[in-house]
Amino acid sequence: MTSKKHWPANHYIELEDRHGAHNYHPLPVVLARGQGVHVWDVAGKRYLDFLSAYSAVNQGHCHPKIIQALVEQAQTLCLTSRAFYNNTLGVYEKYLADYFGYPRALPVNTGAEAVETALKLARRWGYVKKNIPDNEALIVVCEGNFHGRTISIVSMSNDPDAYTQFGPFTPGFINIPYNDTAALAHTLEAQGTRIAGFLVEPVQGEAGVVIPDSGYLKTCYELCRQHHVLFIADEVQTGIARTGRLLCCDYEQVHPDILILGKALSGGVLPVSAVLADDEVMLTIRPGEHGSTFGGFPLACKVAMAALDVVRDEQLAERADYMGLILRKELGKIRSPLIRAIRGKGLLNAIVIAPTNGKEAWDVCLKMADNGLLAKPTHRHIIRLAPPLVITEEQLHEAVDIIKHAVDSSSRP
Repeated sequence: MTSKKHWPANHYIELEDRHGAHNYHPLPVVLARGQGVHVWDVAGKRYLDFLSAYSAVNQGHCHPKIIQALVEQAQTLCLTSRAFYNNTLGVYEKYLADYFGYPRALPVNTGAEAVETALKLARRWGYVKKNIPDNEALIVVCEGNFHGRTISIVSMSNDPDAYTQFGPFTPGFINIPYNDTAALAHTLEAQGTRIAGFLVEPVQGEAGVVIPDSGYLKTCYELCRQHHVLFIADEVQTGIARTGRLLCCDYEQVHPDILILGKALSGGVLPVSAVLADDEVMLTIRPGEHGSTFGGFPLACKVAMAALDVVRDEQLAERADYMGLILRKELGKIRSPLIRAIRGKGLLNAIVIAPTNGKEAWDVCLKMADNGLLAKPTHRHIIRLAPPLVITEEQLHEAVDIIKHAVDSSSRP
């Protein structure tokens, strides 16, 4: 790719700055192409992508099988709405349900929409099946959570950047500490008759790849069983092989009552998400009570099935597990006052930065970009590292060398 086909990077940056909302703070890199683990900027410089569009590109950029499915279906039928049946949706719903071990799937578009759908299902189940008094259903959530950006979702956040001046907020959420089974037990004991569900991320991604103690998910699941409460797993980022298992909950043999998926469900090709549950939960919503014009549209169905085929056929969960062990081992060898901790699961990892000589995570990310690797800070002092799961050992070691060089150069005055 040559620079002749593009304007200079500043042209595109200035266009966004002048005509777009200022709701993101990107690294000053303008990307024009992607393939596998690599992306190229408008000047033709190649980078290792260690963000994967926040784990949406688990299968690698522009995977040929997924793109082929997209093109073939796009030439046939893209959208029907749900006013009519089509010949792809039922096939996809069965495929998705069988793939993850649920009887029913409800296809939607974005991760936030899937979370909102799960909340509605949980509340409706609470009223219809648990006999919670009308308008009194509660959902337990965790401090440090990130489930999206809608009003209801930021209502459960304790991050000021997410909720400040966006109120009034949606009621009905109880916020407890993450990785604290005693707090969940106490809450369920105190208010369990009104609690419909417990919503949790198996690993808190946006909070900085926070890994709970072994057994946390299992204990929470058992507590939910005891109190007739739905266990709702937000696997939008951790699912689809990212953490070294098909689902992160698989580490503890937990089968969520409601499973939320998104991001890599389409391999980064389209916005595709889904909610899975059994009949008792899913069938509490009747025709006309919930919907989405694009939810389960034919193009998305074909793309998602191809994306999941790739995960299975290329054994990406096993690859993520193996590569993650290597990555954490090699990162652990870096000796620098800038590095406070290395943590992760599979290929969802983080470097916790200790600010040194005025340098923070942002500065390290800029240095990495200079040397051909893209990652992004979260909460100023944490760098999330999440490459496409198709990465090779050679590429992984190349990345570690770049990270080491960036950390070393950033730690100097």
